[in-house]
Amino acid sequence: MRTYAQYCPIVRAVEVLGDRWTLLIVRDMLIGASRFNELSRGLPGLSRALLSRRLRQLANAGLVTRTGDGYTLTSAGQALRPLVFGLADWGARYAFGDPRADELDPEVLMWWMHGRIDTGTLSRRANIEIRVSDRRRVFWLVLEPGDASVCYTDPGLEVDAVLASDIATLYRMWEGEFELLDAVRAGTIELTGPRWVVRGLPEWLKLSPVAEYVRAARIEPAAAPAT
Repeated sequence: MRTYAQYCPIVRAVEVLGDRWTLLIVRDMLIGASRFNELSRGLPGLSRALLSRRLRQLANAGLVTRTGDGYTLTSAGQALRPLVFGLADWGARYAFGDPRADELDPEVLMWWMHGRIDTGTLSRRANIEIRVSDRRRVFWLVLEPGDASVCYTDPGLEVDAVLASDIATLYRMWEGEFELLDAVRAGTIELTGPRWVVRGLPEWLKLSPVAEYVRAARIEPAAAPAT
């Protein structure tokens, strides 16, 4: 591997973390992904061969270790949390504009959403049909006490509620640009169903792990450069 040939701790960090996809693998592991297929599903633009290579590199660098059924971050890997979420803070303030079309993958969004459901207060199953209007796609979030799954084909269960919007609006809500219920009141997202689901979904869905940084950036915009 070619090096930068500079004796500096920043350079050493870049040599470990600077390859394409590496920090996104660490991001997903920091928020709970541990199995190879979980990492692959959350990063569909990353080939499985390159994912294997990056995991080996992270293991060789002492950031990841192999477990019986997957991978886990070492203490050195966990120590990257402030760096990764510091990038989230900086990105939300200085680099996060309108979504580009190539960033709006509905299957990735559904995969992310199902992994951020708090089922602790659920007492019965809720099957929520999600309609992505401008992509003509339909998904189902099947929520049960202690478990949440996403279905890309009809699971054959009675639908308890329907959530519908265009893909950009769903992503903006997920990233924390506005609250789900605010979008429902404004008519940009439709949420229909019994009261227990309509009231419960905003509590069950915990949004993106970076939503707090996006919200903060909206409340406290980046200061203009000094003149």
